[in-house]
Amino acid sequence: MTLLTDEMRALVGRKKVYTAPEPFGAAAGRYFGLAVGDHNPLYSDPEYARAQGLPDVTAPPTLICETNQYANLPIDPDGHAGHHWGIHLPGTRQVRGGNRYVFHRRILPSDVVTATWEITDVAGKRNRAGAEMLIITSRAKYTQQDGDLLAENEETIIYVSLETGT
Repeated sequence: MTLLTDEMRALVGRKKVYTAPEPFGAAAGRYFGLAVGDHNPLYSDPEYARAQGLPDVTAPPTLICETNQYANLPIDPDGHAGHHWGIHLPGTRQVRGGNRYVFHRRILPSDVVTATWEITDVAGKRNRAGAEMLIITSRAKYTQQDGDLLAENEETIIYVSLETGT
């Protein structure tokens, strides 16, 4: 089996853009903070947030990277409602290789977020057991309605062949 095909190489440069249908709102940050166990008053107390130099409450930084929170995407058969590339490689299992985040400014309740994803690299490799892997790297840039860059997310997804090499 060869995972690094011309079809996979041709994915480099592919983009997907998601724009939220409404502003983030104060509740999104407050509820996400509660969900991840972060009780920072920046997410729930407007007076506290203003005392810290912010114009309003904000959200935990990684909320912006969870497109399922705001992109209004349909739920797939696995129950996932966030960004994905729709790549299905029979005979493999998908593994998250990791994420690298850069945050430029905090989200405000009035922000309408747009996430622009682009596949930046596709590479092949073998793991120590000899199984072939396809490594897909993509980058997301998150902006708000005035074009301000809010955050960046580099994500690596690895497809590992269920067959070991020879």
